[in-house]
Formats: sequence, structure tokens, C-alpha cells
Amino acid sequence: MTEQHTETSAASNVSEKFASALASVDKLRQKINGELVGQLEVVDQVLIALLSNGHVLLEGVPGLGKTLLVRVLANCFDGDFKRIQFTPDLMPADVTGHVIYDASEGKFRMRKGPVFTNILLADEVNRAPAKTQAALLEVMQERQVTLEGVARPLPKPFMVLATQNPIEQEGTYPLPEAELDRFLMKVVIDYPNQDDEIALTKQITTGHVNDQDVFAQGSALFNADDIFQFQQLVSEITLDDKVLDYAVRLVRATRTTTSLIRGAGTRACIALVRCARAKAFLRGSDFVLPSDVKSMAFPVLRHRVGLSAEMEIDGFDVDQVLSQILNMVEAPRL
Repeated sequence: MTEQHTETSAASNVSEKFASALASVDKLRQKINGELVGQLEVVDQVLIALLSNGHVLLEGVPGLGKTLLVRVLANCFDGDFKRIQFTPDLMPADVTGHVIYDASEGKFRMRKGPVFTNILLADEVNRAPAKTQAALLEVMQERQVTLEGVARPLPKPFMVLATQNPIEQEGTYPLPEAELDRFLMKVVIDYPNQDDEIALTKQITTGHVNDQDVFAQGSALFNADDIFQFQQLVSEITLDDKVLDYAVRLVRATRTTTSLIRGAGTRACIALVRCARAKAFLRGSDFVLPSDVKSMAFPVLRHRVGLSAEMEIDGFDVDQVLSQILNMVEAPRL
């Protein structure tokens, strides 16, 4: 009887932690949606990446709030936030830091780069050449920087939110495939609908001389330890073997279709499962449904596959091909 009571008490504590974490994340969700009007799905996807301890690539034309989204998220977090404006002349050392000789002290000293932070905004990342973009590879995958043969760990948590303009625009470079694969998700920001655009325009132009005044920094909602606890809770959400099998089958289907010249790798399976768990958490559930996996397939897979020339000529895009794959792969019934 005592053992049963202990198990019940432990389950109750877990339930309380889950409810408390969900309430905290929901406050953050409301805060960001209140300032980035009309981008509910985008906000959810960025929060899912945060809860999954992953990095995000934000793509959209200028003026849709990519940088604003990151700034609002950073304002709600009691941690370090750094921003790097990527340009064609940016060097790898400008990102990671370097070791310099201090003549006054007669020894070498390390100058830490802006990557030594909790939230890193890599603004217009596709405006820098591949050599500089590659400086992010070790940072994103290993969460460390190697300088002079010494590996130096980054603060925890660490999240990169990179923005890019569509590759078709002038003055941009396509991101290397290896770097793309390190992003947990690629989130595409589109134009808001008319009502949301009216509301946003009214919000910014009423009583504010400067556009940035309305987004002034407020009080932090949580700290680094809170985020780690949220991530831990999400990682423990129940995942049925049938749902896991479904996620892997979706990824493997990208390797067999003739519509794609490059399918997604195993890292996509891992990313899809992690995001599905976070998606389940956001809807207030402690178990993953096949619909959670399906809803995360687009942001997780779209940057990890390559469209065939025939499909491009026929006017198809990656999301349309992924939609066909989702319709072909049968989801389990729980």
C-alpha cells in the first residue's frame, strides 16, 4: 500500500511539473503572438525548436518580422543574447572568436566571439560566404568552439536562430548542405492576412514615434534553468513504437521518390521525433499522436531534401512533394 501511495505521489508531482511548465510556455506564446501579429504557426514552430533544444532557420522576404521574433523571444528570457549581422566580408573569427597575444602581459589571451551566448541571432546568414557559414557547424552540432586546439563549451541552453532572405535575391549565397542539416527546422514566414496586417500596423503606429518602442524590453518570464527543465519534460513525453515507426517511414520515403534527388538522412528522423514530442506538449498532451509527427514534417524535412530538375520545371516546390509523400505513407491508428 505504501509503495502504491509513493507511485501515485510521484505521478502527481510529474503532472504538476507538466502543468506548471505548460502554463509558463503558454505565457511566452501569448507574449510573442501579441507582438508578432498573424504568425501563430511560425511562433509555435520556434517554440517547438526551443523545447527540443534545436536551431531554427527562418526564411522570408524582408519586413515580415524574422528579426523581431527573435528579439521578442530573447526579451522574455533571463539569459545572454547576441546578434551577428552576416555580411560578405565577415570572417570566421568574427563569429567564434580568436586568440591574441597581449604584449603588456606577455601571454596569449582569448577573445570570445558572439557565439558564447544562450540565444544567437545570425541575421541574414546567407549573405556571408560558405567559409564563414561553416564556422557555425561545430558551434551548432557540438555546442563548443575549438580555439588553438582547445575545445571551449558554450553556455547552456544554446540556440541559433538564423534568418535568411530567399536565395533568388541578389547578394546571397546558398547554405551548405551540411550546415542546413544542423538546423532542426526551416520555418518559412509568409505575409499575414489583411486583418492581421491592419492590426499590426495600428499597433505600431498608434502612440509610438519609433517602430521599436512598441517592442521595448519587458520583464523576463524564465531563466536558463527553467528552459532546461522544460526540455527535459518534453524529452520524456510518451512515444508509441507505432508512431516512432511512422516518423522513420516518412523520412525513408523521401529517399525512394523520383521527385527528389536527395532524401533526408537519419538526423531527420531524430529531429522529427523531438519536434513531435514538443508539438504534443504545446497542445497539452503527455503522449505523441501521428498528427503531431505529420504536422512537423514540413519544417523538419523541407531543408534536408533536394527537388529534382523535372519537378522544378513542372513548377512544383519542395512542400508540394512532401505533401504527396505524407498522403502516400499510411499513419498508424492508436
